[in-house]
Amino acid sequence: MKARNIGIKVKPPEKECSDPKCPFHGSLSIRGKVLEGLVVSAKVPKTVIIERNYLHYIPKYKRYERRHSRIAAYNPECIDAKEGDRVRIAECRPLSKTKSFVVVEVVK
Repeated sequence: MKARNIGIKVKPPEKECSDPKCPFHGSLSIRGKVLEGLVVSAKVPKTVIIERNYLHYIPKYKRYERRHSRIAAYNPECIDAKEGDRVRIAECRPLSKTKSFVVVEVVK
């Protein structure tokens, strides 16, 4: 089974899976934001925690402060991102209480 086009420019995975929640081999559609971050935890099955660092401007002091956000994302079997990987995630329908993103690519 060939990986289907998900509508964003990412390299499809080499492995195949039979996961219905996989955007490449299942029926999950992608919409909304596409973000990049670092995998800080991969302890939960089929789930990874991505941390994104960014700067927030404080007008009063005319300076930036560092902030971060942690996003839970679905990790399909064919992609299988590990702790320490830099990944690209895309928004999808809510998959659980906390997961509304899916890993679409491991960035080198």
